[in-house]
Amino acid sequence: MSGIFLGDPHTIRRVYSQEVITKLQEEAGVLPDIIQAKDLVCENPTLAKTAYIFSTWGLPSLSSEDIQRYFPRLCAIFYAAGSVKRFAEPFLNRGIRISSAYAANAIPVAEYTVSQILLASKGFFLSSARYSQGEIDIARRTQAAYPGNYGIRIGLIGAGMVGRAVCRLLRSYSVEILVYDPHLSHEDALSLGAKKATLEEIFSTCTVVSNHVPNIPSTQRMFHYGLFSSMRKNATFINTGRGAQVVEDDLCRILSERPDLVALLDVTDPEPPRIGNPLFTLPNAILTPHIAGSSGNEPFRMGEYMLKEYRRFAAGKPLQYEITADMLPDLA
Repeated sequence: MSGIFLGDPHTIRRVYSQEVITKLQEEAGVLPDIIQAKDLVCENPTLAKTAYIFSTWGLPSLSSEDIQRYFPRLCAIFYAAGSVKRFAEPFLNRGIRISSAYAANAIPVAEYTVSQILLASKGFFLSSARYSQGEIDIARRTQAAYPGNYGIRIGLIGAGMVGRAVCRLLRSYSVEILVYDPHLSHEDALSLGAKKATLEEIFSTCTVVSNHVPNIPSTQRMFHYGLFSSMRKNATFINTGRGAQVVEDDLCRILSERPDLVALLDVTDPEPPRIGNPLFTLPNAILTPHIAGSSGNEPFRMGEYMLKEYRRFAAGKPLQYEITADMLPDLA
């Protein structure tokens, strides 16, 4: 029995560094050739002996019958990426264990978010645009209206892996953190250095509101005009979740009505926005091309997480980032 890399070769090498690949070959017997979807054929002795799959974005979706046909001895999948919802259920139903690097992918999102929070509270986005256009006095008056990063209130929507990481990073700053998450207890919120709050309280009282809820049916279109219109003067809304969670027409309306508000949008629906979308012309809408997640060298962290997970599996220890069937309904 051995391990394989399954997926697009370019993507696999983007996520698993050569050092990690070498260690997996030595420790898990991973074969040197990367198996692609086109290589999944019956009576392939390599597939029949496979005990471990190491993969990432682009892992082929397989039916229960496909799994039995191609991978009769498969024990575990180590998925060096975030959401497993697209492919996980047939594997879990066959007792195949899955570990995901969602925690590793949460780190750059949290780092990105905190950097945006700090800049937003200093009035960076509107004042820098004015200053760059030579409107010096307006830029200075604009910036002077912002509170900075001492004694402010930050609102986080969602206390999953990303939201919790943001809380941890914000602990070194003198800020108050409010969190909305129906699944979070008051005790857990306190352990994060935060306080539970309603959506309405967060939107109406926080200097910055940042979205980190999973993209499931119950969270789509949850951010609407009523919430946006209640935001305090010079507040900022950050979205690194998913664009479908925002009623975009409502957001565009409030940004047009209230030029003091700022929306920092790393995600939209669709992505990118269609030509002619008002978000491209509203001066207080700042768009980035879905860069909050792992990029550059950061995907290698996900491969390293899966190497560590394999080592726990091989040693008979509990997996730190295992995905179970009862988790799937609440996953993005």
